[in-house]
Amino acid sequence: MTIGTDVVDLGTVGLSLAPVGMQEVVVSASRRPEKLTEAAATISVINSRQISELPSFNVGELLARQKGVDYIRTGVLGAGLNVRGFNSAFNPKNLQMNDARLSTLIATGLPLGPLSSVVKEDIERVEVVLGPSAALCGPNAHNGLVNTISKDPRTSAGTTVALGLGNQSVFSARLRHAQVLSPKLAFKVTGEYTKGMDFDYVDTVYYNNTAFAKAATPATPAVPARFHAEQELELDRSFKSLHGEAAMCYSLTNKADVILSYGGNQSSYVAQTNAGRNQIKDWQVHYLHARYVSPRVFAQVYHAWSITDDTYAINQRTQNYLSFKGAGFGEEEARRRSYEEQLFGTTMTSGVALKRGAVFKDNSRRINGELQYNNQFKGFDVVVGTQYQRDMPNSRKTCLFDRDGDIIINQIGVYTQIERVLGAGFKAIGATRADQHDRYGFNFIPKAGVVWTKNEQSLRLTYGKGIAAPTILNLDGYLFGGLLLGNAEGFTLSNGTTIEKLKVQTSTSVEVGYKGRVTPKFFVDANAYYNVSENFLSPAINIASAANKITVTKRGNTPMSDVVPGTPEAGAATVLTYVNFGKVDT
Repeated sequence: MTIGTDVVDLGTVGLSLAPVGMQEVVVSASRRPEKLTEAAATISVINSRQISELPSFNVGELLARQKGVDYIRTGVLGAGLNVRGFNSAFNPKNLQMNDARLSTLIATGLPLGPLSSVVKEDIERVEVVLGPSAALCGPNAHNGLVNTISKDPRTSAGTTVALGLGNQSVFSARLRHAQVLSPKLAFKVTGEYTKGMDFDYVDTVYYNNTAFAKAATPATPAVPARFHAEQELELDRSFKSLHGEAAMCYSLTNKADVILSYGGNQSSYVAQTNAGRNQIKDWQVHYLHARYVSPRVFAQVYHAWSITDDTYAINQRTQNYLSFKGAGFGEEEARRRSYEEQLFGTTMTSGVALKRGAVFKDNSRRINGELQYNNQFKGFDVVVGTQYQRDMPNSRKTCLFDRDGDIIINQIGVYTQIERVLGAGFKAIGATRADQHDRYGFNFIPKAGVVWTKNEQSLRLTYGKGIAAPTILNLDGYLFGGLLLGNAEGFTLSNGTTIEKLKVQTSTSVEVGYKGRVTPKFFVDANAYYNVSENFLSPAINIASAANKITVTKRGNTPMSDVVPGTPEAGAATVLTYVNFGKVDT
């Protein structure tokens, strides 16, 4: 959303800070530079001074101090972040971007988090927009937007070396070098290596998910009904991350720039989910990004890809391992088979091994493009643009429905925004967006607002709509041998009940806000909003019912016995999937 303002001379748009930020300039709300007080949205800014004063290497910690932001610590590296409610450990309910580029994993839609390639010393500022921002930013900016903007090498030349030591055996080494080679050419490179040991804590999933241990091996005392999280199989609490970026800026004219950049990350750590922990092992995320920036035209294209071969779900692998050990299998065989199979039965001869794969592989790619034009026409400020995205998820047949062929999903959106100064300090804003998606069809998103500004006082009233698009995992997930299935086609239960396929979640908000300097040293920022969400997207839930003897018989028109080999003709007794709830008001 920065429309390239991160690469022009930042001094020309007034980024110097007043004592309480009254003159701070933001770009995330209207896709063009404007004073913070004049933006038709609730925005918080984490500036370069706050970032430089933070002792930690993890800039995400500063988000915990922002209003309207839910922040949960999930480890030394990890942070669960959401805007305006409904946070979880597996949360894609806010859109995160770096330099106008999506900062999300392809298959899950989750924020990159520890897999980001940005380095603390290269961040100019972070803008947090509360409430729907989908009209200009696209799907999944329904709760809010976190936009990270990096430094321009032409206005931040020099070399920075940072070393950090801390508890949990943390060591961090970071480098940033930026240099102006000529009036037309500048570049920067960054790098970071961070390692340490995550907290020794107990994951309560192992205290709640005990039915399996009893049912799978009821006669084996070696498998206790309750076991401590330290018994997670081969849990590795150490973490390490090697990442960095490089960018080159070339000025075609005094007002037109071309920026080429690359970023990469390879990390290993323990990640939290709603069902336990994942052992992330040597997961790589890379991107190549090209931008053209001028006062009237912004264009970009970027390619992102993600690679992992050895990441696995610790809880599923532990359960698989215990099932074989409890039946009398040797240690070596139990560990080897724990990656792919679970034994149902109490002995080596009577047990049946079924596919319950714990491994997640990823070889996914995404291509994005955008073209935007802005100008003034007879007193109206107009922004128009179009965006294209092509997702190519590939789990190598481990955790998605890609066993029957490639998954390719296209989406295209067009947007426009019009602003008009009305006089007497009033400004009106209107925006619309139309999206067409291969899976969830056509969606129209409006936005409108009025802002009054005078003498460092600002009052605004806004209306906005956003959509939460089901992720590829929500639609095409095939985890743990079919225990968790995506809901792209709907389900049929044995009692005749049908579960509809996923639809987009819509969020509509009305908001009133005030910003103003009451005294030279006292600044007030107050906001109130009312939000209505329809077709609310659930976390993974079991749609079968063992207590009522209700099984899942079909996914779409396909019998469950064909979807998950080994399923009885009567249907699956357990299917975790995602559904749309009704209406939620906040």
